[in-house]
Amino acid sequence: MTAFTHALRRKPVRRMAAVGIVAAGALVLSACSDNGDDMSGMDHGSGNSSAKATATAPAESGSFNDADVTFAQMMIPHHEQAVEMARLADGRASDSEVKDLASKIEAAQGPEIKTMTGWLTAWNKPTAMESMPGMDHSGMNGMMSDGDMKELKAMKGTEFDKMFAQMMIDHHNGAISMAKTEQTDGKNADAKKMAGGIVTSQSAEVKQLQSILDRL
Repeated sequence: MTAFTHALRRKPVRRMAAVGIVAAGALVLSACSDNGDDMSGMDHGSGNSSAKATATAPAESGSFNDADVTFAQMMIPHHEQAVEMARLADGRASDSEVKDLASKIEAAQGPEIKTMTGWLTAWNKPTAMESMPGMDHSGMNGMMSDGDMKELKAMKGTEFDKMFAQMMIDHHNGAISMAKTEQTDGKNADAKKMAGGIVTSQSAEVKQLQSILDRL
């Protein structure tokens, strides 16, 4: 499976312009921070990312920085590829544990994509990071190349299960690295909370995927 193992960049490239603090009365996210801010509760798993105009909320409650923007812009396509990989399991995977895990990945990451898209919209930031000329994103933070995805689509049964497990391990490790960077450098409470959830859940899934790979 070494053909599908990619070098991971532990730190995402920062290319975002400086971001000001959101002014009072602007659109802010409906969210619940770990430290009990004046922000209303949000269930990240529900994908409810709509921004609400709040006249009484302090400007600080909706604050964010470049790291938060970069985290969302990079994690959206990363999650989208994970969901694409998970959907390929239907009709191709033969191992019941692989099928179950693929369903869980799709169910968890789909709503998070909507949530992060909502953040960027509320922050008046593009939902996609501008690409630099000549940049190849394959292999960056565990992202698979088009060739990898085509090979995975062509596989069935145990071959698919093994390839899926190895590719998703690499993919998850990339997401974990990005999430840890957000935990360290980010400012927005909701983004940091989601990053923590990604580190916890995907670290556990990496262990499960490795166990599956060892068993197959």
